[in-house]
Amino acid sequence: MKPFPFRFGVQSRSAGPRQPWLETVRRIEALGYDSISWPDHFVRGFEPVAAMAAAAIATERLRLSAFLFDNDFRHPVVLAMSAGSIDILSNGRLELGIGAGWLKDEYDQSGIPFDPASVRIARLEEAVHLLKLLLSGERTTFSGEFYSVDGLQIPPAPVQRPHPPLVIGGGSPKILSLAAREADIVGITTRALPDGSKDAADMTAAATERKIAWVREAAGDRFDRIELNIICPTVEITDDRRAAAERLAADLPVSAEDVLDSPVVLIGTVDEIVETLQDRRKRYGFSYIVVLEPVVEAFAPVVERLTGR
Repeated sequence: MKPFPFRFGVQSRSAGPRQPWLETVRRIEALGYDSISWPDHFVRGFEPVAAMAAAAIATERLRLSAFLFDNDFRHPVVLAMSAGSIDILSNGRLELGIGAGWLKDEYDQSGIPFDPASVRIARLEEAVHLLKLLLSGERTTFSGEFYSVDGLQIPPAPVQRPHPPLVIGGGSPKILSLAAREADIVGITTRALPDGSKDAADMTAAATERKIAWVREAAGDRFDRIELNIICPTVEITDDRRAAAERLAADLPVSAEDVLDSPVVLIGTVDEIVETLQDRRKRYGFSYIVVLEPVVEAFAPVVERLTGR
């Protein structure tokens, strides 16, 4: 299997003011990053559809995504219309990211029911099937357990056919198996616990290998066509990897060795990080790497070295 070439994205969590925000989005594009995304949380940053619409006009090349739209917050009909509109406004630069939701606190605070994971994932699977039909541009009739559509045709059919690339991410077997069957891009994350928190111990290399195995098994023959994505929330450019790892491990339920080997952590000099990413692509298949907005400048030399390779 020939690996996917490297590309890099930025997840934005800032919320204005307007002019500095626009300047940052344009700077991300100028530095050579391939994409920008926004989390779909009530408690973090701008609302993704509004942010993507603004970024679609402010940029020429950046691909635009939510990572990930919470399926429980948006009916598939509404999301399909938003997706088609953004794809047109951006001239075909949308990556349609969607997930089952996990942050229980914001469900509780907003009064939206937080169903068991099995229900949320089943609802997401049905929504994905309906989204694909709606984004085809054809008149759609659909009857499922959670959604029903009767002869609806969404007017702004997207530029990308048959639909914008679909991104699904997660850290548990059910959600990753769904992603493997349906998505063009699969995001590997730490798993969410039933109480809506994240399992910090799930960041290890061994846990990641299990997740890739779940994806591979569920994907079957289509595995080689799936682009594997990972968000690296911890990026530190330093000459002393060991000291940085020990400092980080002090606040985590894992060892410094686990931190250094974790696919969600990038620590070291630019040369060391470049080598680390090349090694991890060989080991896991990760080629689509996303970092957080505060490190875009420091990480830019890595982007320049590896993009497209």
